[in-house]
Amino acid sequence: MQTSYNGISVPTNGKPIEYKDGVYTVPDHPIIPFIEGDGTGRDIWRASQRVFDAAVEKAYGGKRSVAWFEVLAGEKAYRKTQDWLPEETVKATVDFRVSIKGPLTTPVGGGIRSLNVALRQLMDLYQCIRPVKYYAGVPSPVKHPELVDIVIFRENTEDIYAGIEFREGTPEAAKFISFVNDEMLKGGKKKIRLDSGVGVKPISITGSKRLVRAAIKFALKEGRKTVTLVHKGNIQKFTEGAFREWGYEVATEEFREHTVTERESWILGNVEANPKITPEENAALIEPGIEFAAKEFGESVVAEVKQVIASIGESHGNGKWKKLILVNDRIADSIFQQIIIRPSDYSVLATTNLNGDYISDAAAAQVGGLGIAPGGNIGDGYAVFEATHGTAPKYADKDVINPGSVILSGVMLFDFLGWKEAARLIESSMEKTIQQKFVTYDFERQMQGATKAKTSEFATRMIENM
Repeated sequence: MQTSYNGISVPTNGKPIEYKDGVYTVPDHPIIPFIEGDGTGRDIWRASQRVFDAAVEKAYGGKRSVAWFEVLAGEKAYRKTQDWLPEETVKATVDFRVSIKGPLTTPVGGGIRSLNVALRQLMDLYQCIRPVKYYAGVPSPVKHPELVDIVIFRENTEDIYAGIEFREGTPEAAKFISFVNDEMLKGGKKKIRLDSGVGVKPISITGSKRLVRAAIKFALKEGRKTVTLVHKGNIQKFTEGAFREWGYEVATEEFREHTVTERESWILGNVEANPKITPEENAALIEPGIEFAAKEFGESVVAEVKQVIASIGESHGNGKWKKLILVNDRIADSIFQQIIIRPSDYSVLATTNLNGDYISDAAAAQVGGLGIAPGGNIGDGYAVFEATHGTAPKYADKDVINPGSVILSGVMLFDFLGWKEAARLIESSMEKTIQQKFVTYDFERQMQGATKAKTSEFATRMIENM
C-alpha cells in the first residue's frame, strides 16, 4: 500500500479497513478516502465532514474517529494531473475499500463519459442502493410522504450504462446495422434504419442474480416484508423479462425457506380459504379468463398449482407464508404510480440499471428531492457512498446548497461500518434541525416561517442538536 496518492500523503493516525471471506474488519480509526466533488461539492463536503466528526466524537467519546484522506477526481484532479480520474485515485479507493464522494461533473468533449459510471465499472460496484424515506418537516408535494420507506437496489454495471453504442453515420454504426439487418434479421420484416445511432443493452444472469440476491439478503437482515422485481419485460422479453425470471429463480432456489412469490401466495391463500378447492378451480382464480385461453396454457397453470402445493404446501401453507418475504414483480411504468398512490405496499425494489435511475429520482421527489437523497455503490469488498445530485456550478462557493445528500450518504457509510450510534445521531439531528425550520434555501422557499440558513450554518445547527 502506498504512502501517498496523487502527491497527497496517507494519514498516519488511521488504519485501512480490511476485507476477507465476505467480512469487513473496521479499525477504530479507519482511513476513509473522500472526493469533495466539483462545483457545490466543496461547500457541501466541508459542512458534511464537520457533522460526521461531531457525531463520531459525541457517540464514542474519542474511542473512535475517522482519518479522512482526500483523493482527487473531477475538475480538481484535472487541474493538477490533466486527468479527470487519475489511476492513483482508483487505486486508493480500492486499497482503502470504503470511500465517500460529492457530486462530480461529466467531462465535456470526450474522454470518460461519466466519472460516476467509471468508478462503478472499474470497481464492479454492482449494487446502487438508494434508500428513500421521509424525515419529519421536509416539504413534500404529496399528501402522505411519511408512508414512503423504500430501499431501491439498482443494478449498477450493465444495461445501457455498459456504454456500448455507435454514433449515426460512423463506419462502426454501419457495420453493426449491416450485421443485424443482413444476418440476425435476414428474411424478416424488422430492420434497423440505416441512419440510426445504435446501442447494446446487456442484461446477464450473473449481474441480475447477484443484484436480486443482495436485495433479498438486505430484506432478511432489516426485517422488510416485500422485495419487488421492477422490469419492462412485457416489451423487452429477453433482457428485462429475463431479469424478472432470474430474480424469481434466486428467490425460490436460494431463499426458499424465507420467501414466497406473489403467485404462490395466491395459490396457498386459495387453499386456506377453501380446503376442498380443486387445482382447476385454483387455476381459474389466479388466472381469470383462463377458460378462453389456449388449452396448453390452462394445463400449464393447473400444473403450476399442483407443483406449488406439492413442493411448499406443507412448509409454507396454513398461513406460514404470511410471515415470509413476499417476492413480486411490477412493470416499470406501473411502479411510478404505485409508489405514489400505494407507497406502503413497497419496501425493497430490485431493478435494472436504467429503470433504477428513473425510479430512485422519482421516489426521492416525494420526500424532499435529490438535495436530501443519499446513495451507496456496493461491490464485493468495496463501497463508495455519494451525493445523488449534480454539481450546480452556478452556486459553487456561495455556501447556500443543501448538504443533506452527502450527510445522509455518510449515515449509510456509518451504518455500513457498523457505527450505528453515530448514524442515528446524524439522522435525528438533521430531522430536528428541519423541524426547527432552520433550512437551506431549497426548503426555506417551501416552508412558511422558515429561516434561510447557509450550508455551513445548517451543519452548525445539526451539531448543536446532537
